[in-house]
Amino acid sequence: MSVHASRHRRRRRASIPLASLVAAIGLGTAAAAEPEPITAVPLTERHVFSGPVSVQLTQELDGLSPHAVEMLDASTLVVMEFTIQPGAIFPWHTHPGTVLVSLAEGELDFIFAEDCTARRLAPGTAIVDPGNEVHTARNPGDVPAVVIASLLGAPAEGGLTLPVAADEASALDERCGIDTPGEHTH
Repeated sequence: MSVHASRHRRRRRASIPLASLVAAIGLGTAAAAEPEPITAVPLTERHVFSGPVSVQLTQELDGLSPHAVEMLDASTLVVMEFTIQPGAIFPWHTHPGTVLVSLAEGELDFIFAEDCTARRLAPGTAIVDPGNEVHTARNPGDVPAVVIASLLGAPAEGGLTLPVAADEASALDERCGIDTPGEHTH
């Protein structure tokens, strides 16, 4: 067995139960024959650095004021791999830490609620998700998108994706002209 195949099998065995992901981000279930709209596989457990870690990041994106992140305690880390099927979209959400989002395959539109602009990521590109900024992301392409997300400041327990309230999600859908999944009405 190749090293790649062995690593792939280990990752799949360590994957998050789908019911947990569905509950965490409010996605519906799909028929067994169809792939789930979005799957998440942890590439690491929640790790702790051996000593205090602080981080200061600033990213400037066209049309937005600079997103600045200053974390005095970024001493925990978790790395996830998300596979987003064509047309799938995340519910509006935030995170309990800062996420470095890197696109490995496919296309991804990353959308901050602040300006509703779809920022297209292509393979080999990345974006800083400050965590506290409400956002969504979708796969606009016709092949699955694979995202590697490194979350700094991950809590020891609990959710890594924090959905916004249904009324806020509905208002954002209307303002941004998109339709995110969840139990909110449009």
